[in-house]
Amino acid sequence: SQVTVVAPLAPPGPLRRVDVDRATANELQALPGIGPALAARIVAFRDSNGPFGSMTRLQQVKGIGPATAKRLDSLVTFSGIPRL
Repeated sequence: SQVTVVAPLAPPGPLRRVDVDRATANELQALPGIGPALAARIVAFRDSNGPFGSMTRLQQVKGIGPATAKRLDSLVTFSGIPRL
């Protein structure tokens, strides 16, 4: 029998941040502390309310508190302009 080895996703480095305004739920799950449920909430919030545009707005998602925001700060970026 053959064994399939799947390499784990490498965490994003300083040159390759995850764009929270465009990332899929799977891409968001590569971030530390972001599981399937939280990734789904981030995508659902973005779909309903438009791009985040900032860490402050991302913290409006249930489950993204100050500690999570601090952990993610150097790993994410925001390309969108938030809707008011």
